[in-house]
Amino acid sequence: MTLKIAVQMDPMESVNIAGDSSFALMIAAQKRGHRLYHYDVKDLTYLAGRLTTLAHPVKVQQVEGDHYEFGEQVRLDLGSDIDVVLMRQDPPFDVGYITATHLLERIEGETLVVNNPVSVRNAPEKVYVLDYAQFMPPTLVSRNIDEIRAFQNEHGGIVVKPLHGNGGKAIFLVPEDGSNLSALIEVFNQTWPEPHMIQPFLPEVQEGDKRIVLIDGKVAGAINRKPGKGEFRSNLAQGGYAEAAELTDREKEICAAMGPDLKRLGLIFVGIDVIGGKWLTEINVTSPTGIVAIDAFNGTDTSGMIWDAIERRLQ
Repeated sequence: MTLKIAVQMDPMESVNIAGDSSFALMIAAQKRGHRLYHYDVKDLTYLAGRLTTLAHPVKVQQVEGDHYEFGEQVRLDLGSDIDVVLMRQDPPFDVGYITATHLLERIEGETLVVNNPVSVRNAPEKVYVLDYAQFMPPTLVSRNIDEIRAFQNEHGGIVVKPLHGNGGKAIFLVPEDGSNLSALIEVFNQTWPEPHMIQPFLPEVQEGDKRIVLIDGKVAGAINRKPGKGEFRSNLAQGGYAEAAELTDREKEICAAMGPDLKRLGLIFVGIDVIGGKWLTEINVTSPTGIVAIDAFNGTDTSGMIWDAIERRLQ
């Protein structure tokens, strides 16, 4: 089966080929003989019932500084010209991102979009996770300073996160004495119109924040991410480092609880974050990462497993 694949992602020149999951998926697809196209979400056009985009045929290779080659730009009908759309541009999960999911929803029944755009729209990382609150630490979603201060008084040190942030950006630790909490919430309220997520600081994060990848609802692998020196954030994008990991019984329970839901919703490639082997903090469905590190430690082929799942869906 030779597929025509359109990848909606950030500019190719900005890709870090050593660890980028989108690039790994493109390499794996090309090895299978599939044809790749790259396009920017800003080039989507809807007219007379058809969704099109300007796109470049692209070839990729694992050569730093010479990792891609574009062909001549073409206009693609994403419904009739393409078999699979990979929606892989990085958040923020803003109105532009949401609009793209509405447009890609229009080609349902013609082209497989991974992940399902309706489910992506309805499952932002720090909101969808609330469906599994039984596995989460105490969590407050609010922009009200009195509610937040009461939560901090109860739990001591807290972490404040933008509700639609990504990559560990703009996550703040407030110490037990609550110093600067009011000023921080003022900045958050001025910067973001939505409420914010507040959770107790979990000291277990120093032992790692595990990224577990699920493919069509089944566990494919995991890595344990630890904070770098002087940091409490373990995200690899924020200087964290990875090590091999096995799943705890609690983590297996979490994956078993959500796996059938993920498959039913068309969320083929998902990454969840678990702290201390027991605290579920995020479910990443927009542009999950981590598969390159997982394969490096485990000797697996997670990209290949994702393409196996996609091909099964198409068959």
